[in-house]
Amino acid sequence: MEQRDVLVVLFDGVQALDVCGPLDVFSGAAQGVPGAYRIRTASLDGAPVRTTSGLTLVPDLTLAAAEPPHTLLVPGGQGTRTPDPRLIDWLRAHAPRARRKVSVCSGALLLAEAGLLDGRRATTHWMLCDTLAARFPAVRVEPEPIYVRDGDLATSAGVTAGIDLALALVEEDLGRDLALTIARHLVVFLRRPGNQTQFSAQLAAQTAQRRPLRDVQQWITENPAADLCVDALAARASLSPRHFARAFREETGMTPGRYVDRVRLEAARRCLEDTTDGIEQVARRCGYGTPEAMRRAFLRVLGASPAEYRRRFQPAPPVPTA
Repeated sequence: MEQRDVLVVLFDGVQALDVCGPLDVFSGAAQGVPGAYRIRTASLDGAPVRTTSGLTLVPDLTLAAAEPPHTLLVPGGQGTRTPDPRLIDWLRAHAPRARRKVSVCSGALLLAEAGLLDGRRATTHWMLCDTLAARFPAVRVEPEPIYVRDGDLATSAGVTAGIDLALALVEEDLGRDLALTIARHLVVFLRRPGNQTQFSAQLAAQTAQRRPLRDVQQWITENPAADLCVDALAARASLSPRHFARAFREETGMTPGRYVDRVRLEAARRCLEDTTDGIEQVARRCGYGTPEAMRRAFLRVLGASPAEYRRRFQPAPPVPTA
């Protein structure tokens, strides 16, 4: 069996969970399949680093002494804002030799600074996607997925998305059963689909400044099965349809139709996760009208049918006690 070396880059100001989350996944895999992974951490000078939470991490070796790994993992954190130029130089020279390059959260900024994301699809924490796109226009930034795979490159969104990505990599390397065992041990889902959105409709959209538009946003959230066409929503805001559509987009950053689509999808996801209602009942309750319409929306956005989504994410029923 091939042993895969995993090298985690450490630096002052690193986010502790960006490091520890994926490490726990890979170390769990190494315990389940002895010899599957050899995990090491390295900093520029081999000196301990201070995380953003104040935790001190002691690396195994210096970056200069590290052999080309199978998987190079670059975490994020405040230290990515003003990185040591030597770290960027090391990434530029040595990262291409790794068979798989992985970043967590703002670690994508370090890969981009080293030119490793040019012409590639990538993501990062939603708050930094605009920064990544503006500073590195050659990068094809995808702001919504929790992680993005592009050949030998894998980038993930904020903090906990690194666990999702690491589980996906273990599943790819060693199979679903082992990944599921690790997920259960960590008390997380086996995996959220990589193209699952990073944030809810309410977070994705800005809150409108004007009270009538805010009230409409709240109405949509509370009534996903109602008539939510532009004419109906405009009437609730006491505006003409044209004025409403323009104002809604200006103040929330998205069209009314897109906002409605997101709210309905989010409502359907919650129903599938939290209830045992049938697919047809969920579709009606969330405004889709037919199960097929809901199925198309799920496949388009999440890459999974409603039934598959429920299978992945609905918690198992409690075990009866004697």
